[in-house]
Amino acid sequence: MSQKISDEVVNVHEAKTHLSRLLDRVSKGETIVIAKSGKPIAKVVPFDTPGANEQQRLGFLDGAFDIPDDFDSIGSDEIDALFQGEDVGPTQ
Repeated sequence: MSQKISDEVVNVHEAKTHLSRLLDRVSKGETIVIAKSGKPIAKVVPFDTPGANEQQRLGFLDGAFDIPDDFDSIGSDEIDALFQGEDVGPTQ
């Protein structure tokens, strides 16, 4: 797991003026917070840090296992019986 080196806060003007330098530091693992009038508005983090691309992990287990065609009906009789107030006994 990568470790955050810093959480430096820079204002918008400084970020615009020194964008290349700030991005170089971010590429080396630093985190930069950009603020407007002293209020943080954005965080620049390295792209490959944990969490940076979490939303794009959909489908990462594609093909790793098979789901039966009737997976959504497995146990439906027991569930129906429970809704009807019937005792279905211990589950296996």
